[in-house]
Amino acid sequence: MLGDPGFRRLLFCRLASQWADGLFQAGLAGAVLFNPERQADPLAIAGGFAVILIPYSVVGPFAGALLDRWDRRRLLIVANFVRVALVLLTAVADGFGLSNGPLYAAALLVMGASRFIGAGLSAALPHVVEPRDLVTGNSMVATLASAAAAIGGATAFGLRDLLGSGNVGSAQVTSVAIVGALVSAMFAAQFAAGVLGPDEVDEPNAAFIAVAKGMVDGGRAALRAPSVAAGFIALTAHRIAYGASLLVIVLLMKYTLHSHGVFRAGAGGLTEAVAAGAAGLVLSGVVTPELVRRFGRPRAVSGALILASVGLVGLGLPMTVPTLLGAAFVVSFCGQTVKLNVDAAIQRDVPDQSRGRVFSVSDTVFNAAMVLGVAVVATIVPMNGQSPSVVIGTAAVYLVGLAGYVLVLRAHPNSPR
Repeated sequence: MLGDPGFRRLLFCRLASQWADGLFQAGLAGAVLFNPERQADPLAIAGGFAVILIPYSVVGPFAGALLDRWDRRRLLIVANFVRVALVLLTAVADGFGLSNGPLYAAALLVMGASRFIGAGLSAALPHVVEPRDLVTGNSMVATLASAAAAIGGATAFGLRDLLGSGNVGSAQVTSVAIVGALVSAMFAAQFAAGVLGPDEVDEPNAAFIAVAKGMVDGGRAALRAPSVAAGFIALTAHRIAYGASLLVIVLLMKYTLHSHGVFRAGAGGLTEAVAAGAAGLVLSGVVTPELVRRFGRPRAVSGALILASVGLVGLGLPMTVPTLLGAAFVVSFCGQTVKLNVDAAIQRDVPDQSRGRVFSVSDTVFNAAMVLGVAVVATIVPMNGQSPSVVIGTAAVYLVGLAGYVLVLRAHPNSPR
């Protein structure tokens, strides 16, 4: 696949975009969580997560309608340039020390543009990869993109040490994300018009009608493919559990844990947690294609959900820095394994004219679920993050997702797996 110039261009477009996303999100986290000029409690932190995730739900429906209606190449270019302007706007809001409300509003727009780009790149992948190679291609792209996002996050924390942790330093760090957006636009511009789809257009002319129709049609297309519908349940459970556990880790790192040798707390501990999660994502990208070939998609997904539940209890309950890093690794590995299989099911079992809408529906549902997980935990977890009941309840969510996944597949025994 790497020998195909179209695949390489799309891959580099994705990597640049993900690097920018990772840097921007880490810059925003530094501005809200570890900026001495700002204060953060669980609800404020939850608000920051909502800013990052809500665009996946709000922008998703519009993205699906447009990605299945207009030239995806042109949309990728325009969206990246819009993102450049919005990143600079967010940096200005941060630099002038505006309250969390205006800062979150500006960041919300940035993440909306980023989500639009991500959905477009996912919908375009089958145009540069043969159907038989979708699982492998998706694994490669997702793995490298996750690594690029982690590198972007590490870059942000490194720049934070150089430029300062106050409002001005945070603004300077955040503005660097425009580099990745510009590079992503450059690679998108190298495609010929129409090459990335859509192949056919059946959208109505009115935008809001297109959005409503896109959501309905995307939901119906997902339900018509049992492998996709079952995968939605599994991945939704992961997103709820992931959001809940992520908030707990942030609170523990910020308020409870202390550094010991190479294991850091505070901003350094979050950097290590991001690195551990990235390692899990990379390993999943490497082994998931082989797991699917050897055991099949249902067993790979089911095993990932079980392992996530067990790992979260075993490594999350001790609430030490080393075990939390282990939990971040396991949960990220399992979640990525589930996601790779769900994405491949959408790309394989959903027609191209509906694929963008199904990806948009998945964005809407899954990220709303993660916001829900973060919001619920924010109202019940103590400031220091020490809540064994939250950890156990979060692990149980994976088992509920497993039950739903298995039941849907058993209800359609003759459908593609």
